[in-house]
Amino acid sequence: MRAALATPKGVAGLVLVGGIVLLGVLGPLLAPYSPTQQVPGANLVGPSAAHWLGTDDVNRDVLSRTLAGIRVDLLVVFLAVPAGAALGMLVGLVTSWWKVTDVLTQRVFDLVLAFPTLILAIALAAVIGPGTTTIVLVVVAIEVPVFGRLVRTSLRTVREMPYVEAAQVVGARPWWLLRRHVLPNSLEPLTVQLALSMSVAVFIEGAMSFLGIGVKAPDPSLGSLLKDGTRLMYDAPFLSLGPLLVVVLLVLGLLLLAQSLSEAHRD
Repeated sequence: MRAALATPKGVAGLVLVGGIVLLGVLGPLLAPYSPTQQVPGANLVGPSAAHWLGTDDVNRDVLSRTLAGIRVDLLVVFLAVPAGAALGMLVGLVTSWWKVTDVLTQRVFDLVLAFPTLILAIALAAVIGPGTTTIVLVVVAIEVPVFGRLVRTSLRTVREMPYVEAAQVVGARPWWLLRRHVLPNSLEPLTVQLALSMSVAVFIEGAMSFLGIGVKAPDPSLGSLLKDGTRLMYDAPFLSLGPLLVVVLLVLGLLLLAQSLSEAHRD
């Protein structure tokens, strides 16, 4: 991690992601209005000193809504993705050690991965309704098989190593081998995949909210703000600029971090 962050890509990615995180954390202090507050006489007002990103068609300040939307995406990125990764790693570590559980788990992973992400999202939204919880569950469900298979691949490689065989000969139990040998030697591809999955989670939230099965109105998210901007593209093209810039910078920062981690591992 230190080697990756010492590279220009790592520094640039950290600055971009850190800046977006800082905006999300300080959003309640920086926002001039409540994200759902309707400002009298401010209907589709363009960017100005009073409204830096303008206002929407129901008189709400777009800057305030963008700052609130960042917090939703950060929740998805830094809660749902690590939760799915941890669960997938646990399932992959436990089930891959025995042939029967390994086969059963891999078939379940095949079933989950066979569904397109948006189809799975629509199915979950039909069962539990749209909302942030649905987005989190979709991201977790998508990440479990990804990280489960990564850990399985590493486990099948590491457990053939001479030092693992020597540990088994002296009576080491599977849990000790998993904790001391398999998991530490699997961290390199997992850290890269974690950064990539975080960038994908931003698109999942945006797509679900754009389709109306994500964050429920009037609460904002970056995806719902882009949806509103698209709807009013010809009347108020400025509505999408702020949310779109945040999405681009956040995804770019995460991808730069993933590339720097990958290059550091190769070196």
